[in-house]
Amino acid sequence: QVQLVESGGGLVQPGGSLRLSCAASGTFFSIYDMGWYRQAPGKQRESVAVISTNGNTNYADSVKGRFTISRDNAKNTVDVQMNSLKAEDTAVYFCYADLVSSLTYLRRNYWGQGTQVTVSS
Repeated sequence: QVQLVESGGGLVQPGGSLRLSCAASGTFFSIYDMGWYRQAPGKQRESVAVISTNGNTNYADSVKGRFTISRDNAKNTVDVQMNSLKAEDTAVYFCYADLVSSLTYLRRNYWGQGTQVTVSS
């Protein structure tokens, strides 16, 4: 049983900032990569940012220089600081964790329920 819960979404004006947080809980072994995807209406889910256990990061070209991903391995959390937000950043944002469940012993990605980010004036 694994759960990921996002928080921090909301409505913000263009140029504003938001910080999204995600906490993993349940019974699992060590987490590998953690990250954030987003999905806008009518579009495919796309990777936004990924961070490895040792802190290596990858960002979508569209968010480089504006978003910063971080994690706390001791707390099993991952955050993304989003600055200089644009209307095209509007989407539902999902966090994920690549981990092995203690129940199934299978490694796969687990997903949060999503949090809405709306950038509008």
